Amino acid sequence: MIYFLFISKYKLCLFDYFHQYMYFCIPKIINIMSASKILVPIGFSSESIIALNQACNLAIIKKSKIFLITVIEEQSIIDSIFNNSENNIVEEKVHEKLSSIATEYMQKYNLEIETLVTKGKVYKKINELSETISADLIVMGTNGTPNGALRKFIGSNAERVVRLSKCPVITIKGKQHRDGCKNIILPLDLAKETKEKVKYALEYARYWDSTIRIISVFLGDDLEDKHKLTKNLDQVESFIKNANVKCTAELLSGTKKQSFGEIVLKNAIKYNGDLIMIMTKKEELSLSENISVTARYVINNSEIPVMSIRPIERDYNLGPTTAF
Repeated sequence: MIYFLFISKYKLCLFDYFHQYMYFCIPKIINIMSASKILVPIGFSSESIIALNQACNLAIIKKSKIFLITVIEEQSIIDSIFNNSENNIVEEKVHEKLSSIATEYMQKYNLEIETLVTKGKVYKKINELSETISADLIVMGTNGTPNGALRKFIGSNAERVVRLSKCPVITIKGKQHRDGCKNIILPLDLAKETKEKVKYALEYARYWDSTIRIISVFLGDDLEDKHKLTKNLDQVESFIKNANVKCTAELLSGTKKQSFGEIVLKNAIKYNGDLIMIMTKKEELSLSENISVTARYVINNSEIPVMSIRPIERDYNLGPTTAF
């Protein structure tokens, strides 16, 4: 009661702070680092094993339980060629391989790991299990298995998992990745929802003593848009630094013919980034570009792990976008 009387008395000077508080500090609104369950789809490729290693590093820090899932995608042609006995042999071998990996990583990292082998559409089964176990995070490689038993994860499967998942998804494509995370790449736009990424970036940065590299992209020649992006960039940079987290901010310029995704990846490499954070719904990076196009490009082309975050659905008004 005293708090709200205080806000009312000084509402003019504390209005921006109050909206920052609403966006970043209320656990009931955004509670992302109390993760206890991490889901890792395994296709037995090098990328999926790299994803498992990164998931284990996170699980140690967050004291999470890991769920390994391998999906054998049912195909009518294959089913018609092989009889039930042969199909059962394939499934048994997959079970054995997955159990072997789980045992190895339980001993290596001293973690609790459960396994599941199932049949169906890859992206559907991953998202179904994610919701069943209330996963806090999905970590998956975007390049599939070297043999024909399972389909590749890259393309439609990874994209659909990202698009449909209610929890954040980290996709990993490259071959070489450091343990930990020194540089977090945080593309920022004018949409209210994009600021939810700041909460994730802050928490991960605190775990690894990372530097958050904020980038905004100004495409075109609209000076009003540039002013909005600059103001937004300054506000977020100030908020992160006030939270005692290392941070840099840069406004990048380009033409409307340039791809925002290309600009993001180019600067992620420049900053030696370890993780790129993007939203899965529309963001107004140039007040015209659709995030689904950018997200697809970044996920499919980045050699740096990408965390895709679905905006929280709200049924209340948070106020002006420029005030957080």
